Amino acid sequence: MSNKVKPEKVHDLLDMIRSLSLAKGIDEERVFKAMEAGLAKVSRKRHDNQFDVRVAVDRDTGYFKTFKQKLVVEDDTFIAEFSASQIPLSDAKTLDASLEAGDLYEEEIESIEFGRKDAHSAKISIMKEVREAELRHLVEKFQDKVNTLVTGTVKKVTREYIILDLGDNVEAQLLRSNTIPNESFRINDRVRAFLFDAHYVPHGPQLFVSRTCPEMLMELFRIEVPEIGEQVIAIKGAARDPGSRAKIAVKTNDGRIDPIGACIGQRGTRIQTIIAELSGEKIDIIEWDADPKKFIINSLSPAKISSVELNEEEMNAVVWVSADQLSLAIGKGGQNVRLASRLTGWRIDIREAEGVIEEETEKTETEEVAPEVASSEEPVESSQE
Repeated sequence: MSNKVKPEKVHDLLDMIRSLSLAKGIDEERVFKAMEAGLAKVSRKRHDNQFDVRVAVDRDTGYFKTFKQKLVVEDDTFIAEFSASQIPLSDAKTLDASLEAGDLYEEEIESIEFGRKDAHSAKISIMKEVREAELRHLVEKFQDKVNTLVTGTVKKVTREYIILDLGDNVEAQLLRSNTIPNESFRINDRVRAFLFDAHYVPHGPQLFVSRTCPEMLMELFRIEVPEIGEQVIAIKGAARDPGSRAKIAVKTNDGRIDPIGACIGQRGTRIQTIIAELSGEKIDIIEWDADPKKFIINSLSPAKISSVELNEEEMNAVVWVSADQLSLAIGKGGQNVRLASRLTGWRIDIREAEGVIEEETEKTETEEVAPEVASSEEPVESSQE
């Protein structure tokens, strides 16, 4: 019951598939599937969309067959007026004993002959399918770049988001909520951001980037500090108030190397490059320690800590400081203790050594924002601002 298209049309079909595959860098099988979807769409329309249609194109000859699809339903749920698209289970079993309710029964029908108008409609559908296949292919190529920094050119600026052109017809969306406060963008600006997601979305952005996540800071250190790639220094975590202040924890795998000094660089060149990229965001480089007490003390730098009491079950730390160090430990608006809490993963209460002054910010702000710890197993060289 199959209907073969005219020989010259067969050759045109195969030539079109091969040329699209080469031009778009897409596997031929994907183009064939796009072709079948386009032909099926025109076939369904010709049958007034009464039932689903599947078209199978022969990969060698270009000839195609058309199949009418019916949904197999239980006998008691079969509706006669939908007989064009449904088939009762008992009838389906007589045709194919392996069929069950929910399966699709296929019946080969005569393939329609495509006129000029149909061919044009099919071509539009095919090109649409090819475009979607191309987008999926591009997204797959960027899967390996997820969790790394990418650089793009500003293509479009709106109140809600910025579109970056990454080249090769690939675009990434940077939401305003993922930009550093007071950053401004103009068309053709070069922007670096952290690629945190890449997935196919019909008629929408495919890649999603951020400039505010802790991972952005860590990736910048990996780029600027060669010792990280050499696994001499490791980044253990980071916390940020984007555009204002950040803390990053590092450790050395070589006792001869100063992790903080390495991250700062000679005359501060390395750290200054990172600060400039983050619009002047100040960065505290903290030496990581396996002892949580020492790590908490380091994280509250530049404040000097008298003592630390830990409740490991509740991950709560009470930090005692002298009166002259209280405001420094808390920081402006509670920023220092808040960042320390996120960096270490401990809820931190700051108290005056001679009083019982509970640190308001840790009671409130660390409850509002659950402690976050961004970690990396890759060694990184370190330094302190």
